Amino acid sequence: MIIPWQEIDGDTLDNLIKEFVLREGTDYGQSEVTLEDKIEQVRKQLKAEDAVIVFSELHETVDIKLRREF
Repeated sequence: MIIPWQEIDGDTLDNLIKEFVLREGTDYGQSEVTLEDKIEQVRKQLKAEDAVIVFSELHETVDIKLRREF
């Protein structure tokens, strides 16, 4: 089930994005990207609806996925 990012408390959304970014690793190719920049990139993807927040009732987990992959 897709959870609209606008319905998530600001602090909770920040923590969710940060946890997602940290879980994804830090290899960004030839140029290094700061944690803050990566968090902002994910936030922009959510606002542009290129990414969505997904809740799995079966696994009781929350994740961020690219819309085209979901």
